[in-house]
Amino acid sequence: MLPFLGELGSTGLARKLKRLSKILDKFLEKIIDEHEQALGSNREEQKPHRNFVLVIVSLLNKPMNPHDKEQEFIIGRTNIKAIMLDMIVAALDTSTTTIEWALSELLRHPRVMFGLQQELETVVGRSKMVEESDLPKLTYLDMVVKESLRLHPVAPFLVPHESMEDIMIDGYFIPKKSQIIVNTWSIGRDPDVWSNNAEEFFPERFIDNNIDLRGHEFQLTPFGSSRRGCPGMQLGPITVHLILAQLVHCFDWELPVELDMSEKFGHSMPRANPLLVKATYRLLDKRM
Repeated sequence: MLPFLGELGSTGLARKLKRLSKILDKFLEKIIDEHEQALGSNREEQKPHRNFVLVIVSLLNKPMNPHDKEQEFIIGRTNIKAIMLDMIVAALDTSTTTIEWALSELLRHPRVMFGLQQELETVVGRSKMVEESDLPKLTYLDMVVKESLRLHPVAPFLVPHESMEDIMIDGYFIPKKSQIIVNTWSIGRDPDVWSNNAEEFFPERFIDNNIDLRGHEFQLTPFGSSRRGCPGMQLGPITVHLILAQLVHCFDWELPVELDMSEKFGHSMPRANPLLVKATYRLLDKRM
């Protein structure tokens, strides 16, 4: 395999990667240009809604900390493009993994799949696709996503932290500057936290409780908590909810092979093997 990659890299692969890099750079430059133009608009009706890209573009060519004269680090276009690329790549990988696990659990539990499709038919109907404005009304969908993230957090150990001072927690001494990891995978399956059916996919456990995904309750923290939480804590759940709802609403799903729920454990936790399914369109309006 390695000789093949080396040979390919010395011929066509390097050129293809370079060409792809130029295309991506051009795409990111266009986004920055559009937001610079939006910031430069003087007309009130043309002022854009503040989004993530607009905020970082507004800092273009400005020092990170204008009050620190010794560290005058300037934010340039390359910095902004790197941040944008990080956000895109991180969002794609984590969201697709989460959706794949949620769909796997729905296929394992036809009762839950049927219940979710019934909610979607009641709230949305079968003549149109699910839209973001529908999400607040889809309570069972929210329970399904929470339950999937409880059993299958994309980052099972979250992001490493460092203790800022010596501290005692439950009789354990943790020295200052120790690296701390939070085993959210284990917490999500702890019977002392989730009762004796902790290993079961049971979305109804979230009925009539206030547990959310924003790190307010430490028994469910797939995005971390507090100021060190994932920057995608707001966008990530919306993306997962919307795409999963559209997949379940638009299609019936069948398993052509036996479902394998093996995990590929590491810093992230994707499925060990790809999910193989057969989709059949189910909405009334086939023009979409």
